[in-house]
Amino acid sequence: MWQLARRPRWIAALVLCLAIAFGFAALGQWQLSRSVDAGVPVDETTETPVPLAELAVAQQPLTAEAAGRRVTIEGTLVPGDFTVLSGRLNDRTPGYWVVAHLVATDDATNEASAGASLAVALGWAATEEDAASAVSDFDDRAKRDQAPTDFGGRYLPSEAPQEDDFENGEQNSLSTAALVNQWVEAPTTVYAGYLVTDEATPGLDLIEAPAPSTEISINWLNIFYAVEWAVFAGFAVFLWFRLVKDAWEREQEEAEELRLVN
Repeated sequence: MWQLARRPRWIAALVLCLAIAFGFAALGQWQLSRSVDAGVPVDETTETPVPLAELAVAQQPLTAEAAGRRVTIEGTLVPGDFTVLSGRLNDRTPGYWVVAHLVATDDATNEASAGASLAVALGWAATEEDAASAVSDFDDRAKRDQAPTDFGGRYLPSEAPQEDDFENGEQNSLSTAALVNQWVEAPTTVYAGYLVTDEATPGLDLIEAPAPSTEISINWLNIFYAVEWAVFAGFAVFLWFRLVKDAWEREQEEAEELRLVN
């Protein structure tokens, strides 16, 4: 049989099958590489606060580089534009977030973001009464003092408004799109994400905002596809072997028939 396999015709067929098998193997390797999604390591650069205007531009989508970064911003809180979100967990305990409407000062690093609005989660309260009391205090302070204040924290992507429990009149998600329609002072431009402050606010607990996850997740569907491509690659070589063997068996049968005839 191997003498038959060394004929030019079958050598060419082997080269073709090996090329097909290589292509299948490359596709399997590609699927395998996509099956493991590793979190981005939290390095010193990621955790070093930088001005938000250097990472993001108002009215522009939130980028992967900016999401989860620690940032700083200078601005003023708008009186009357405080929102209480319910059903927010802090150390696995449900409670309430107090969210403010901040307007960046005109001396922002990025001129395109000067005067832009940003939703700022100031802190967490265990009860709705504590959250309402904190809102009253913040509102009074915002009315008395409009001096720019420095805020620092973690910049996170906006949440989906569909998570709100509208039937019970509760607002659970921090959706920038929803807040824009609720704020008393209509914003001119808005940042796509929101800020969770990293310092305790009087009357409120600090909100947990951990660094981006570095865990590795496995996509089993991609692994299944990779195994499939490996099987296809092996089948391409097996097909060549089967065709050569069939051709050899036919020649053997024809030779036997001629021997019997003669």
